[in-house]
Amino acid sequence: MGAAATPIPEPLPGPLSPGRGGSLSSEALRFRDLLGKVGSGEHTSTGLSRQEAREAMDLMLAGQASEAQLGAFLIAHRIRRPLPLELTGMLESYRHHGPTLATPGRRALCFGVPYDGRSRTAPLLPLVALVLAAAGLPVVLHGGGPMPVKYGVTLAELFAALGINWVGLALAQVQDRLDRHGLALTHQPDHFPAAERLLPVRDAIGKRPPVASLELLWTPHQGDHLLVSGFVHPPTEARAWEALTAAAETDVLTVKGLEGSTDLPTTRAGITARLRHGVSERILLHPREHGIQSEEVRWSDLDCWRRQAGEALAGAGPLADALRWNVAAYLWFAGDHDTFVAALDQSEALLKARAGLALLAAMP
Repeated sequence: MGAAATPIPEPLPGPLSPGRGGSLSSEALRFRDLLGKVGSGEHTSTGLSRQEAREAMDLMLAGQASEAQLGAFLIAHRIRRPLPLELTGMLESYRHHGPTLATPGRRALCFGVPYDGRSRTAPLLPLVALVLAAAGLPVVLHGGGPMPVKYGVTLAELFAALGINWVGLALAQVQDRLDRHGLALTHQPDHFPAAERLLPVRDAIGKRPPVASLELLWTPHQGDHLLVSGFVHPPTEARAWEALTAAAETDVLTVKGLEGSTDLPTTRAGITARLRHGVSERILLHPREHGIQSEEVRWSDLDCWRRQAGEALAGAGPLADALRWNVAAYLWFAGDHDTFVAALDQSEALLKARAGLALLAAMP
């Protein structure tokens, strides 16, 4: 007689037991349904509605989805590419859960920049922000720690090199700086810890998920503002236009800046577009037409950048032309001048007067 067949044991109850929902919470089960809509493949994936995308982001920020679900959602969404209305829904979730700042009676310039920082070219935005704020234009920024997968230098690190600390502050302290000095930076670990929950999974999947695109479209500022968003690829810009229009952003500037930032280059035409009330207008800025011909400055390290930054704020050194060019562009976009030449003249005057350095000295 042959040996009796070994009986196949019944599957043990558990979080992945088929047909039982396992030990998944009702929220995790709902997230699984939403995950199925973005991860079902090229022919069966339906995508999410605006409300469903907001719900999915709400569940992620609330910690109601497991790490496995988060990773699956983020990589599936990257492969399929988010629909503009999905980005709108996710943006609404960020607006609801994230920190908020305001400039009552004053129109702000709000910059959306990659959280994963810079690694090839010397950043200009902290210096641009200082000079614009010194000129009376409120500037609102947001950032975090070094973000996967790039791990470049961050805005907070750059400001710290100049002597301005944004880490560990209460949101009320950030608002006070905005009120008194016209400059603010919310720091994700301090002011948006719910979004910080996504970091380990973003690191584990090794790719930038659609959340990285979302971060370019979001600002903590509530109220009248010009939203400036950097991009690299034209399809990213087109999705941003549609998503932001649906999200009721009435004045948007998209910039094909250095490394996806909002820093306008000096070695080629600056490719930008203004989106007002859903109508876009392409705007090209040619630095050579205004006597700007300096090369892009390579990133080295914080010590080198600190020296270059100090020189540029005084109108000298290798970053001076790029700083003058960028300050002029944003003064013009903000509507302070009828002509670009007038904006360039004011930019040069601000650097000669060391306005940015004076604000730097006044900041706590």
